[in-house]
Amino acid sequence: MPRLKYASILRVLLILGLFCVWVQIMLSATNGALDKDGDNILADIIQTNLTNNEQPLTEELMNSNETSEQVLALVPPELHKYLTVHPKNSSANATERYSPKNISDILRAIQRVNDAQTIYNEDIFGPVQNDTIIIAIQVHTRLTYLRHLIVSLAQAKDIDRTLLIFSHDYYDEEINSLVRSIDFTKVMQIFYPYSVQTHPLEFPGMDPNDCPRDAKLEQALKLKCNNALHPDLHGHYREAKYAQTKHHWWWKANRIFNQLQCTASHTGMVLFLEEDHYVAEDFIHILNLLRSTADKTCPQCEILCLGTYLKTYQYHSTSDKVEITPWHSSMHNMGMVFNRTVWTNILELQEQFCAYDDYNWDYSLLHLSQNRPGREKFKVILCKGPRVFHIGECGFHHKKSNCNASTVISKVQKLLQDAKSYLFPPRVTATISAGGAKHNKKLIKGNGGWGDLRDQELCTNMTKVERQMRKYIYYT
Repeated sequence: MPRLKYASILRVLLILGLFCVWVQIMLSATNGALDKDGDNILADIIQTNLTNNEQPLTEELMNSNETSEQVLALVPPELHKYLTVHPKNSSANATERYSPKNISDILRAIQRVNDAQTIYNEDIFGPVQNDTIIIAIQVHTRLTYLRHLIVSLAQAKDIDRTLLIFSHDYYDEEINSLVRSIDFTKVMQIFYPYSVQTHPLEFPGMDPNDCPRDAKLEQALKLKCNNALHPDLHGHYREAKYAQTKHHWWWKANRIFNQLQCTASHTGMVLFLEEDHYVAEDFIHILNLLRSTADKTCPQCEILCLGTYLKTYQYHSTSDKVEITPWHSSMHNMGMVFNRTVWTNILELQEQFCAYDDYNWDYSLLHLSQNRPGREKFKVILCKGPRVFHIGECGFHHKKSNCNASTVISKVQKLLQDAKSYLFPPRVTATISAGGAKHNKKLIKGNGGWGDLRDQELCTNMTKVERQMRKYIYYT
């Protein structure tokens, strides 16, 4: 009996010891997550709770990852500054700078920036010309990915001849500080003014009286919720955080082509990227080759494309190959390029875009493409060896539990390092493809999420905002 009693005591002590170790690990992990990468996660949680716009937990975890030594080893030392997270010191100014702002402050800051239309580094790299390549980058909150996109842009040849326009739907001082630290080309920031962040309790955010997503029509009518009569084609009611992506893309394109003073006479190419993309060092070189090839062999090609979603890459055989094919949203939406002429054609059919019951901007554009009166679908000329890559394994549509951005980034870095001798081809060879069944499949119906008449009206009204005079605002 004494021996059994002694064994029982040992077991209890062992269990208590393991429990204490587990608690210590959890506390350390929590503290580490708060102290690591650029986004102040605690501040984000406070802000999202205030705005009823919770970011996916995977997104918060991804933003807390440190950049691995393997990734840093392939980044030139002079560019480490874009990957370095500066610890927030205890001074009053630093604390105030990174603390959550109230919505009124954010709205005023957004209006000041949008009115000012400031172009940073214009004094160094010269004014925007009519043929300057504009790179429009849609930014949400994934700071880690944005850091690496900026590093990849910094290494691109002729990047100093471009204008980077960062379009934000979330106001964050640390993201702003990173963007404004760019010193290798001209930079502008624009802010989507109808965001979920700035409209937490009213449309375009989630009004408290909006119908629950999964409410049945009969239930919604009894509730007398705002949009009871307008579920989407699948019987669901709108979700603001998903509707916002299409709104933001449409607003950004309208803003760049129709509202900024620096683009009033712009006739050059506009390249559309997102915060979780990564570019090859010769992407501008290839873009110019695509444009010249299209001019000679495919004048009807309205869209150029620098990215594909291939699983494997054979640069020794594809680096100088391009393909002409019908444009399809899910295949040719990454690194997409077009000019004002194409935008004008899109704008003529804005109703096709804004009324289509799909919360995805790219599928809405595909619907527009397939329903152009008297015209063929968009054609695209794309590089078969991609120069734009998707590195976003976690975030908006991706819910992986392991959200270490460094894993995918290091793979892309290594891929481009191995392909270095095949970059910058002097010319490209084009082939014409009719496209597969997926390319040519007629869209029967959209993915939903866009049945609310308020979304359709807001989308249409974005095209009615006139070009704003540039205001010079000096910050102290």
